[in-house]
Amino acid sequence: VQLVESGGGLVQPGGSLRLSCAASRIAFRFYVMAWYRQAPEKQRELVATITGGGSTNSADSVKGRFTISRDNAKNTVYLQMSSLKPEDTAVYYCKATYGGMDYWGKGTLVTVSS
Repeated sequence: VQLVESGGGLVQPGGSLRLSCAASRIAFRFYVMAWYRQAPEKQRELVATITGGGSTNSADSVKGRFTISRDNAKNTVYLQMSSLKPEDTAVYYCKATYGGMDYWGKGTLVTVSS
């Protein structure tokens, strides 16, 4: 299983970014996909999840600002982030879960700063 995140970078407060996570070597449509983030000196926290059928859930801190989606034909999950705040600064990780097994990507850094 390989998960590769992309799309991170430096953005000003109030700006937007779209993260992507490309999966390979898995039957992607069966996996629950999730985005997590870890800010400096903080624990990793769940941002949003999406099932194979497209049901989503997200943390209260990002509701109304972040949207998770997936394209099963492209084996890719996305995180559209808008109205970004400095406290959204973190390394964002993609996770794939199926049958009690979790697989993680290496993360992509998002920095929100003026």
